[in-house]
Amino acid sequence: MPFELTVLGSSSATPTADRHPSAQILNIKDNLLLIDCGEATQNQLLHYRIRHTRIKAIFITHLHADHFVGIFGLLATINFHGREDNLKLYAPSDLKTIIDTYFKISGIQLKFQLDFISTDDSMVHLIADEPDYQVHTVPLKHRLPTTGFIFTEKRPLKRLKPELCEAFHIPFSSYQSLKEGKDYVNTDGNIIQNYLLTEDNPKPRSYAYMSDTLYLPQLAEVLHGVNLLYHESTFMHELLDRANETLHTTAKQAGMLAKAAGIKRLLLGHYSARYRDLTPLLFEAQKEFENTLLAIEGEKYIVD
Repeated sequence: MPFELTVLGSSSATPTADRHPSAQILNIKDNLLLIDCGEATQNQLLHYRIRHTRIKAIFITHLHADHFVGIFGLLATINFHGREDNLKLYAPSDLKTIIDTYFKISGIQLKFQLDFISTDDSMVHLIADEPDYQVHTVPLKHRLPTTGFIFTEKRPLKRLKPELCEAFHIPFSSYQSLKEGKDYVNTDGNIIQNYLLTEDNPKPRSYAYMSDTLYLPQLAEVLHGVNLLYHESTFMHELLDRANETLHTTAKQAGMLAKAAGIKRLLLGHYSARYRDLTPLLFEAQKEFENTLLAIEGEKYIVD
């Protein structure tokens, strides 16, 4: 089942001629999740042929314009096209007031239910528990209340060993309980342990999205073992003072965090508009953590 990321926007603060404000689509087992919704997000969805009708939830990290102002046009378009399914929106609580005010003034009445779930930037928190995945918020340090998100697929049921199930004369009616990890007790009361009849599926995959934040070394524990980490890398390390002043992270610091966390791959993004060539950012991070990639708009990144 798919677990892949499509980058829609990779710029910080302001767009450039070829980079847009923050937005990503994460596909977890055909559940499409929109992460941040900067200006022109719906245009990017059209450009990369991603249907907004398939989006099941939206996650907003914080209320700086480059991370959420695209939501008004997107919601209006979704409404215009007659969506009926509920849409979940996870965001700082003030966004509900902003959205309600906008639609009241504009006279637009949503025809679908927008379920608003407030994020909490004070602690790591399980905010979404769906059949195929879970989402935890992660407190970040920025000029406004900001959270990152960790998306983790739920472990699939165990796989049966057909030849052993047949050898032990396991009835079909017991297959589901075996997949759920239970032992089998036959008619004589003998216990056949589950591990003899099944095998585990691969460890659940995870994707972490760490948006605007001061470098926080303590995140290494929270992010330990993540398969793919997206971390903002607004500046080169030569502008560390500027990064600290604006509560952002350098590419070098993103690489340092990735190494400390023992993750699989690092994806850089949220580039300052001052950088036309992103290669120096990549090289700087790779000196700290070799398995680093640049977030490039339109590219897909498999979480594995």
